Amino acid sequence: MILELFLLLAAALFSIGLYGALSQQSIVMIMMGIELMVGGVIVGAAAFWRFLAPATGSGQMIVVAALVAMAVEMAMGFAVTTAIFRARQVDMTDMARDLKG
Repeated sequence: MILELFLLLAAALFSIGLYGALSQQSIVMIMMGIELMVGGVIVGAAAFWRFLAPATGSGQMIVVAALVAMAVEMAMGFAVTTAIFRARQVDMTDMARDLKG
């Protein structure tokens, strides 16, 4: 496989995630779009690591750290979304805007 195919996959994932994050009103769907965008960035970073410096382990550690950060971010986001929904029955961004101070 060549680098361009991996970068095309990364760009496609990022683009689909960007469209999903900008076109949805559901908080969960926006978070799924952000997840796709981060996944595209990880694929791009892993592709650059694989083709530019495969002998070093630093690229693997960056990818693992990004995956862990993505998992923690999504867990916290879903926890906050669940708490807001349980407290106010709000699941859309338009209704969540009224929650600020």
